[in-house]
Amino acid sequence: MWVKLCCLLLYFLALFVLARVFEAVAWYESGFLATQLVDPVALSFRKLRTILECRGLGHSGLPEKKDVRELVEKSGDLMEGELYSALKEEEASESVSSTNFSGEMHFYELVEDTKDGIWLVQVIANDRSPLVGKVHWEKMVKKVSRFGIRTGTFNCSSDPRYCKRRGWLKSTLIMSVPQTSTSKGKVMLKEYSGRKIEVEHIFKWITAHAASRIKTIYNSEHLKEEWNKSDQYRVKIYLFANLDQPPAFFSALSVKFTGRVEFIFVNVENWDNKSYMAEIGIYKTPSYILRTPEGIYRYGNNTGEFISLRAMDSFLRSLQPEVNDLFVLSLVLVNLMAWMDLFITQGATIKRFVVLISTLGTYNSLLIISWLPVLGFLQLPYLDSFYEYSLKLFRYSNTTTLASWVRADWMFYSSHPALFLSTYLGHGLLIDYFEKKRRRNNNTDEVNANNLEWLSSLWDWYTSYLFHPIASFQHFPFDSDWDEDPDLFLERLAFPDLWLHPLIPTDYIKNLPMWRFQCLGTHSDEEMLETFPDSESDSDSENREVFSSDREVSEDDELSTFHRCSEGERRCGFETCSCGSHCCHHGPCERKARSYGSYSSAGDMEPDWSAWPSDMLHCTECVVCLENFAKGCLLMGLPCGHVFHQNCIVMWLAGGRHCCPVCRWASYKKKQPYTHPQPLSSEPPS
Repeated sequence: MWVKLCCLLLYFLALFVLARVFEAVAWYESGFLATQLVDPVALSFRKLRTILECRGLGHSGLPEKKDVRELVEKSGDLMEGELYSALKEEEASESVSSTNFSGEMHFYELVEDTKDGIWLVQVIANDRSPLVGKVHWEKMVKKVSRFGIRTGTFNCSSDPRYCKRRGWLKSTLIMSVPQTSTSKGKVMLKEYSGRKIEVEHIFKWITAHAASRIKTIYNSEHLKEEWNKSDQYRVKIYLFANLDQPPAFFSALSVKFTGRVEFIFVNVENWDNKSYMAEIGIYKTPSYILRTPEGIYRYGNNTGEFISLRAMDSFLRSLQPEVNDLFVLSLVLVNLMAWMDLFITQGATIKRFVVLISTLGTYNSLLIISWLPVLGFLQLPYLDSFYEYSLKLFRYSNTTTLASWVRADWMFYSSHPALFLSTYLGHGLLIDYFEKKRRRNNNTDEVNANNLEWLSSLWDWYTSYLFHPIASFQHFPFDSDWDEDPDLFLERLAFPDLWLHPLIPTDYIKNLPMWRFQCLGTHSDEEMLETFPDSESDSDSENREVFSSDREVSEDDELSTFHRCSEGERRCGFETCSCGSHCCHHGPCERKARSYGSYSSAGDMEPDWSAWPSDMLHCTECVVCLENFAKGCLLMGLPCGHVFHQNCIVMWLAGGRHCCPVCRWASYKKKQPYTHPQPLSSEPPS
C-alpha cells in the first residue's frame, strides 16, 4: 500500500509541475498569465455578454456596449483565466439533461426533500401544452445549469391526483428554494406568474427569488452593526458592489452553503459617506471580502480566484468543508491509489485485472468501514471544540498561495478530463516499465508469464487450498505431539505425483535456521586425508571415501545405509549424515558413508561443529549443487536436520518443491530434533 501511495504522491507532483509548464508556455506564446487582469474596453460585445451570462447578470435591456462594459466592471475584476473559461464553456455544445418525474414520490424525493439546492420544474397539465416551448426550455435548462440549478418536467398525466391536490390545473413553472437560512430547513415552492414567457424574464424571476435570501445592507450604520455582530456563523463573505442585486452565482452559492457560510450583499450605490468602509479596509468596489475569526481575506488576489460559481465554490469548500466533501475526496484518492495496482502488478493481463478488482474491493470496503466510527465519533457532543479547531486548521492552510495553486490546478484538470486521464495512464506506464525492469534484474519468472500459465497456476492454487491443508497456518516451528507426522504418509498415498501438487506459501522459509560454515584450524601432515586405493570397480574409483582414524564403517553397515537411502528413510544411522552428503533427490544413494570428524572440504581445516544448531546433521557437502561447503558460506537447515547451501535450498523450495531433497520430509513441518550420540571415552573418569 505504501508503494501505491508514494506513486500517487509522485503523480500529483508531476501534475503540479506540468501545470506550471503550461502556464509558462501560455505566457511565452501569448504574453499573459491566467491571473492577469483584462481591460473590458478591449473586449468585443460578444465576449462581454458571455462574461455577464457566466456571472449571472441580466443584460437584455442593455443594447450598448458601454452599458454592458460598465456592468462587467461593477460585478468584479476580470482575469484572463476567467475569460478563457467562459469562452470555452460557451463553445462547448454539451446537452444538459433534465429530469422527468414519474409521480408524487419521485417529485418529493428530489425537489421537496432537497434542502441545499434550487429546482426549476415545468408542470404540464392534463391535455394542455407546456408553458415554455421545447426550444426555449432547452435554452433555459442550459442557462440555469451554469449556476447549479437543477431542472425537471412533471407531467400531470402520470399522477393527476397529486396535481389536483397541489392546484396545478394549468401548465406552469415551479421553483423550489430553501425557506430558511439554516441547514436542512424547509423548502418553499414558488409559481411563475409573469406574462412574458421568455428566457430572460424567467431568469430574472429566478435570480430575484434567490437573491431575496441574501442579507442586503444599504447604509453604513447597518454595515457597522453587522460587521461587529457575533452570531452562529463563523465564516461570512461580503460583496461590496454598486448593483441592484447580487449576481446569480453569488445567490446560488448562498443556497448551496446554507448553514455553513453567510452571504451578505452591501449595496453602495447611493452611499455618500464611505468612511467606515475605509476603517475596515475596503478601499475599492466591487470587492469580495471573506471574514473569518482569524481575520479578513480578499478573494480574487491569488491564482484561480475568479468571479465565477465554480472558482468560488471550490474556494469555500476548502475553507468550510462538509463531511460528505471529505468522504468524496478520500474515495477519489483511495480509488486512484488502487488503480496503481494495474501497473505495479507484473505478469499476465488477466492477473493484472484480477488483482485490480481485488484491490478495489478491499480498499473501498476498508474505507467505508473506517468512516463508520469516524461519523459516530463526530456526533459526540463533547467534540465541538475539536471540530472548531479542525475548521480553523482548514482555514489557515487553504488561504495560502500554495492552496490557491492547488485549487487552480484542480479546476484546470477537471475541465480537461482527457488530459488528466492521459497523464495518469502515462504515469502508470512509466511505473510498469521500471517495475518490469526491476523484476527482470531480480530474475523474476512472473514477468514473462502468459494468461494461460497464470490461469493454470490460479487453478492449482484454488484446488490446493480445497484439497490440501493450508501451510500458512502451520508456521515453522510447529509444535506437535507426534514425533513422526503420520499425515505425511497418508497425504502421499492420497495425492500421488500424478495429482496436482499444492502451492504452499513460502513464508516459512524466513524462519528456517541459517548460519555460516566455520573451521577450527589447519590439519598436520600426519592427519592428512587417506584415500581409497585404486579399485577395479568404476563406482569405487569414481567415489573415493574417507574413513576416520577413530571409527571405520563396515561393509554391512554400508549396505544397510545404502538400502535406507534408497527406501527414502528419514533417519540417519550414523553420527554423521550418511545420506545428506551424497544422495541426489532423483535416485537412490550410490555413495558410501563417510565420517566427518576428521575431514573437511574447506581446505585442510576441521569444521567447527559447535556453531551448528543442535538439531542439524553434520555434513560437509550440499546435495543440491554437489559441492563442498566453503569457509564462510551461508548454510540453511531443514526441519528434518539436513543442511544445504542457503541459495541452493531457497531456490529449491521457491520452485514449488516443499520437501527435503534427501528424505522428502515436508520442509514446513517440524520433526523430532536429531540428537548426536555421545562418543565412548576410553579414559576413566577423573
